[in-house]
Amino acid sequence: MKDNGTGEAIRLILSGRIDSNNASQVEKELLAKVEGSPSAPVIMDASELDYISSAGLRVLLHIKKTNPNLEIIDVQPEVYDILDMTGFTQMMKIEKAYRVVSVEGCQEIGRGANGTIYRIDQDNVVKVYNNADALDEIQHEREVAKLALVLGIPTAISYDVVKVGDSYGSVFELLNAKSFSSILASEPDKMDWCVGEYVDMLKKIHSTLVPEGKLPDMLETAISWAEFVQDQLPEDTARKLLALVHAVPHDDHMIHGDYHTKNLELQNGEVLLIDMDTLAVGHPIFELASMFNAFIGFYELDRDKIQKFQGFDFDTSKLFWNKVLAAYLGTQNPDTIRAVEDKARIVGYTRLIRRSIRRGGMDTEQGRKEIAYWKEQLIQLVQDTDTLLFARNELEIEAAAENLPRVLDFIEENLEECGCSPKARMQISVAAEEVFINIASYAYSPEIGRATVRVEVTEMPVTVTITFVDNGTPYDPLAAEDPDVTLPAGEREIGGLGVFMVKKTMDDVSYEYRAGQNILKLKKNL
Repeated sequence: MKDNGTGEAIRLILSGRIDSNNASQVEKELLAKVEGSPSAPVIMDASELDYISSAGLRVLLHIKKTNPNLEIIDVQPEVYDILDMTGFTQMMKIEKAYRVVSVEGCQEIGRGANGTIYRIDQDNVVKVYNNADALDEIQHEREVAKLALVLGIPTAISYDVVKVGDSYGSVFELLNAKSFSSILASEPDKMDWCVGEYVDMLKKIHSTLVPEGKLPDMLETAISWAEFVQDQLPEDTARKLLALVHAVPHDDHMIHGDYHTKNLELQNGEVLLIDMDTLAVGHPIFELASMFNAFIGFYELDRDKIQKFQGFDFDTSKLFWNKVLAAYLGTQNPDTIRAVEDKARIVGYTRLIRRSIRRGGMDTEQGRKEIAYWKEQLIQLVQDTDTLLFARNELEIEAAAENLPRVLDFIEENLEECGCSPKARMQISVAAEEVFINIASYAYSPEIGRATVRVEVTEMPVTVTITFVDNGTPYDPLAAEDPDVTLPAGEREIGGLGVFMVKKTMDDVSYEYRAGQNILKLKKNL
């Protein structure tokens, strides 16, 4: 055992064994080295310590009492287990010895706000954190990833923590996994497949209700962004921006916080979400804002940068973003899509301005240029926007029979939280099928048009209203007489049962033809 003094800190190296046979001698030597310096930090390097018994633990406890600023570093796993089991890790700072991993020459497969992910071999990847003192961040990410997995979000869980250069990394098993960025870059014909899987995962995330207090609230974070940029904007713009953000309601549904194509991996046919340290709860507008930045915002004035980050060009990124937003919103209406994008841009530009200023953007020509552009866009957007909220309960879709499963899934998604009984769910599904197939079969025949499906849930009492809208031939399905269901089979007319079933299973059905549209509403009291 020897003293490697480093300034004011007292550094000691423990080696071999500390047991009943030598504990007294070890204690004397340690006390001699720290004597007279009760306030000095004491750092014990335990990288060479192979064994410690209860007698050795008493030595450490004695030193802790005489020198409260005691820290033990590079503890071997077996020794760490003993210290952890006996509560020493709660009494003092104890750092486990970590396997050293090099990422030199390794393929970068992902990059997030807090770290970069590298493939270190065929089976494993490591996320290297930007923060050199990242152990708390690693622990947080492991906890929230486990929470996400329990809540049904497919993700990879870190199984090891390693030392990478001056920082730390989490190791994940991702056998032959390929990021969506890689797929888009190397297989452009799979664009629509990537969009579908990407949006499906996004909706799964946003429909996941998180137990209270388990994840940070993104609303609070967004408010802090708006407060930060107050001095950068005209007074009226700054005031309205803060009011817009404050008006977003609290939402306990999950958002990823850094949802882009490098954080979605395809492994053996399964899509996995990675880079979970940004998980939070909040309204989807905050998610869409970070997505806008990841695909558009960061690169509007330097489009070459996206190739380095995502692996594909700006045109591909813009096309993917537009397709994703349309699929997520369930509409091809350009005005609807643009309106929601503008809301996302407000939050996105606010975050970009804050980020750039905090990172010295005002000190460089490019930084000043970007900040000026974002501010100009933000001022105009805030002036033209009255709310950051948007409808999540409307689906616009081609009126074709093969789209029925998508319509029923959409309705089911909107019924998840309203306490709908299995019987009511089935009745609603049957009624919705009858109406949609009727539109698909007759509204535009022989052509194919589009239909809009809207789901509204009200409380006190809980009521579900499903509205179907099409621009086809005017037709009131309620005008036909109900079939006589008491007649024997030989006397029955074929047809007419669909609308009859809708009227019998719903609490109210209404029809009107207005502004060139058929509008049919189904109401069900729950």
